[in-house]
Formats: sequence, structure tokens, C-alpha cells
Amino acid sequence: MTSAVVFAYHNVGVACLSVLLRHGVDIKLVVTHHDSPGENIWFGSVAELAAANNIPVVMPDDPNTPEFIAQVAALKADFLFSFYYRMMLKPALLATVSRGAYNMHGSLLPKYRGRVPINWAIIKGEIETGATLHEMVEKPDAGRIVDQQSVPILPDDNALDVFKKVTVAAEATLDRTLPALIDGSIQMRRQDLSNGSYFGGRRPEDGVIDWRDSAPNIHNLIRAVAPPYPGATTTVVGQALTVTRSKLAPPHFQHQNPGMLNVSTERVIALCGDGRMLRIMEAEVDGQLYNEVMLAARLGVGIYPLGTEIKGQS
Repeated sequence: MTSAVVFAYHNVGVACLSVLLRHGVDIKLVVTHHDSPGENIWFGSVAELAAANNIPVVMPDDPNTPEFIAQVAALKADFLFSFYYRMMLKPALLATVSRGAYNMHGSLLPKYRGRVPINWAIIKGEIETGATLHEMVEKPDAGRIVDQQSVPILPDDNALDVFKKVTVAAEATLDRTLPALIDGSIQMRRQDLSNGSYFGGRRPEDGVIDWRDSAPNIHNLIRAVAPPYPGATTTVVGQALTVTRSKLAPPHFQHQNPGMLNVSTERVIALCGDGRMLRIMEAEVDGQLYNEVMLAARLGVGIYPLGTEIKGQS
């Protein structure tokens, strides 16, 4: 029976671990993370799935210590799989298995190597992304590609919409590829990293909206960091505002007053740096979610500066 050690977290971790179980892989150990107290835990639990299948689970603070590497090596597994595990695994750990280590990445490699690839793909205005199963090497997301599957990014998709599609693509890719990986017939191809891109992690403060930017770029930011992610933020009338959903106005609607918010009885329209307009379809204020009409009523009819006032400061 083929055996594996699995490093996994999040919904992709749950989906791909389920594929291994369906294919009868003997899971020697599941390595996952403690949920962070400060994080919005909206996703499935790898630890719960493993426990339900009587698989040992560990959550080391550092999986690359000599002691933990020795623990994994003693299992003598055939494969190591990483499915949305958040720490880099060093070559000594990858070498503990006899038939290779493989990672599922949430982009069409070599594009968007690195952290939070789905969010970055939306921010950059991509119209597709996907999931890629690849060989793990010392350099992140740089090993040979086993297989990949694309998914569309529609104009108003937010990050959660795309993440759900990528999760399905990841599950399908592994399910399709695993038999050939197990029997040794798989054909892999090298990545041309010169045609790719690498991006780092993002912080909540990276979601502050710069209204001097173009309307399409601001729309992409809003949907890329919409809940369950931290959200795109600004201030208006001295209040903090998290914009959770927006809609581009047709390009023939133009203005000469960037950085302002035009509020009518039913519309909330941001005037962006490229002369185009962006409707604020939904936003959160003081922990409460407002649709466009409700937000217009709260703000009141008028024209207000965006991102320039902070309540309680001069």
C-alpha cells in the first residue's frame, strides 16, 4: 500500500486529504497548524478530518527541527504532500520520503509563486487562475509541474468566490493525477521561472484604498480582500469604512473630482483617480453591514472627501 505524510491546512487541505483517503493511501501522519486566535476561521479543519479517520495529528511550531525530521523519517513513507501548509519545508524534511514531495499551489505556476496567490491574481486583474500540483524543491513553488487546472475569474468575483473554484480545481487535479503518481508513470515538466512571478504576503494595512488609483484597480483591490479577508478600508465623514463590494460604472461616465464620494438618496459613488466612477454596493461601518441604499441614508446626501479625515484627529 502506498503511504504518505501529509502537511495540510485550510479547505484545500481538507479537500486534498480527502482525495488521498478515497484512493486508499495509507496516511502515516498529518501535520497541521493550531488555529490562530486572531484569525477569522471560516474554513474546514484538517485536524478534525484526520481524527475522524484515526490518523495521528501533530502541530509542531517548527517542522524543520532535527528532532521532528527524524520523527518523520522513521515513518518511512513513500510520499510527502503539502496542501496549503503555511510553513516552508526544508530539503532535509523533503528527503525523508522515498518517492518525492509534492505541493498543491493556488495559481497557474509559474505565475504567482509565493504567498496568497488568489488575492494577488485578483488585485492584478487576472481573468483566470487555478491550481498546480508540483514537485517540492528548496526554492518555493519552483519544482517540476505534475499537473494543473485553470478556473475563470469573473469581473465581479471576490477572493472567496475564486478560492472556492480553486479548491475544486485542486481536488480534481490531485484526483486525476494521483494514480499515475503512485504507479510511477507520471510525466512532469520543468517550470520556466523567467515567465512567472513571485509575490509575498499581505497585511491588513495593505488594504487601505488609494483613491488616486484607477477605478478598475480599486475595484480589484476591494474584491481581492473582501470578507472573509480583512477588507479594503477608507474614511469618510470622519468614519472608518470597510468597502466589501463595489461595481464599476460604465467608462463613459466621467468626472473631474477624484477622491470624493458622491452620495444621493440611493447611490454611493466614489470618484477615482482615472476619471472613472465606482459604485459602493456594500460597506461595513462600526461593525454593521450596509447595502448601498442603507449606506446612502446613513451618510446623507452630499459630496464628501474620501480617505482624508480620521475621527478624533485634526
